[in-house]
Amino acid sequence: MCLSLHQAQAGTPPPAAFYRPSDPLNAAAFDHFYNLDYDRAIDEFDQILRRHPDDPFAVNHVCMAVLIRELYRMGAMNTGEYANDSFIGQAHRPADPKAKERIRSLIERATSLEEQRLKSNPNDVDTLYARGSTRAQASVYTGLVERAWFSALRSAVGARHDHERVLELNPNYVDAKLVVGTHNFVTGSLPLGVKMAVALVGLSGSKEKGLQYLNEAANANSETRVDAEVLLSLFLRREHRYEEALHITQGLIPLYPRNLLFALEEGNLLRSLGRNQEAAAAYRKIWQSGKDGHYPGLHYEMAALSLGDLLRSEKDYGGAAAAYELVTQVAQPDPEVQQKANLGAGEMYDLLQKRDQAVRKYEAVVASDGNTSIGAKARELIKEPYRE
Repeated sequence: MCLSLHQAQAGTPPPAAFYRPSDPLNAAAFDHFYNLDYDRAIDEFDQILRRHPDDPFAVNHVCMAVLIRELYRMGAMNTGEYANDSFIGQAHRPADPKAKERIRSLIERATSLEEQRLKSNPNDVDTLYARGSTRAQASVYTGLVERAWFSALRSAVGARHDHERVLELNPNYVDAKLVVGTHNFVTGSLPLGVKMAVALVGLSGSKEKGLQYLNEAANANSETRVDAEVLLSLFLRREHRYEEALHITQGLIPLYPRNLLFALEEGNLLRSLGRNQEAAAAYRKIWQSGKDGHYPGLHYEMAALSLGDLLRSEKDYGGAAAAYELVTQVAQPDPEVQQKANLGAGEMYDLLQKRDQAVRKYEAVVASDGNTSIGAKARELIKEPYRE
């Protein structure tokens, strides 16, 4: 399949998207959301909701921002973890109880509004679409936060059915192709045995149809455009279609220049293409931009960890150790990134025959949290030097 994304020059702002409810603050709220300024986006979406208290779209937007902010805080936004066969990201920190309570409350509020409207008109396409979106968010929440897989599956199937019904009623309702396309790709990518099992309960999927639907959503002038581009890039990466995924990502970066995840993904895709010098330059640019204040409140030290891993793969052990050490310069680094960097630095020092420095790094890992798998590995390396 030939994708036709970003026919305009990369980085050229697309036409203003169509948002619901109609509110002048929507464009700014979505811009802050995709630039990872979640606190500001939530405040703006809350303002919109106060002006439109009975609009399920307004409720869904607040819920989306609160949910994604919490997933980012939990460490569940690493694209590499969603590019494997399981499609399941790992949360690396427990969820905040207050965030969980608010997400559940927003899902219940949106669902109540949607059910009331559908009682009077079961074929209200906007409300069917809104309910499908609420169910999709419930699926993400129960799966990635609560780790309740069967409940997540039920919500995902409900979301797909709602949006398939929307497309039956209005084939041009392109926003609905985001969920249907995603569900098709995931189901179509399952191992044969699992695919046959889900077919018994009436579920089927096609990877090509999924990619095509996401492509159509990504090219539409709608509020799901960016989400479709992100998912399309992720799934293309999983299919080892790195050039296409890179093209999409590089188109998003100038539109959302403070989105650290887009910038990191560019480096990751360059590395997957074997363009290591360009990948290293991308990681170094992120690191320097972060130090210059370009990514406030975000964990730009992930770029130093990625740079260290890249240099390590090239057997540049001294360069890798230096990259890992950069993480220590950050005032409040992500705890897991810090552990990984200290462990990596220790292993590099062992390979460089600098045992004393290696042991100090392993001890730092254990001191920060010896109960993690990284801490367990560090305890072993304190006793026995690392060898490749």
